[in-house]
Amino acid sequence: MTAPTLAIDAKSLHKRYGAKTAVEDVSLAVHPGEVLGVLGTNGAGKTTTVEMIAGLRRPDRGSVKILGLDPQQDRTKVRQLLGVQLQQAVLHSALTVDELIGLYRTFYPSPRPAEELLELVGLREQRRVRFEKLSGGQQQRLSIALALAGRPRVVILDELTTGLDPRARRQMWKTIERLVEENVTILLVSHAMEEVERLCDRIALIDAGRVIALDTPAGLVARSGAKNLDEAFVALTGKELEDAE
Repeated sequence: MTAPTLAIDAKSLHKRYGAKTAVEDVSLAVHPGEVLGVLGTNGAGKTTTVEMIAGLRRPDRGSVKILGLDPQQDRTKVRQLLGVQLQQAVLHSALTVDELIGLYRTFYPSPRPAEELLELVGLREQRRVRFEKLSGGQQQRLSIALALAGRPRVVILDELTTGLDPRARRQMWKTIERLVEENVTILLVSHAMEEVERLCDRIALIDAGRVIALDTPAGLVARSGAKNLDEAFVALTGKELEDAE
């Protein structure tokens, strides 16, 4: 019997920048419909890891498959299956929210309706506002809408709710929960403990370019002997939580 295809299958990823090793032997296997959190302090290698998985950086060694496809070799096919929202969006500053969503929808054969995308990220009232006039949090939400425009089966979200107020943060959590109901696979990079504890099926702790622990939120707490996920992070990484803010 053939084993089901993993949504994300990253094996032994390595990446160096000059003398610095950013990622060293990271492997992640994410099942369809699963939410995997990637947690670590700044400089731990999280963003480099997800950029290699997304095909935005080529690993020095190792391999990546998205639903069985190589994001480097099968770039066109992967773009139809993968949505990516990075922490710092670079979009055409003179275009409005409506215009950007309309543009991105043309990239896909069966995109989500524009009204649905606006509702998912709470930007209906800003639909005619140019990108450069949006607040940082609104720009973040727009980049998430664009990542979801093509009905991707796998979504990578880097710091989903950074810069969002509590109301917008809760709305984005509901959006993630809705995607899970649609069996979308999500790789979520976050510093927010409450966020990963609520949304993630499993969490990968990355430190100094390596995965040092991979378990459910409750499993990480149990294995560390801690009382909660915040304490588990400190126990397993040896670093204070404020280092991750």
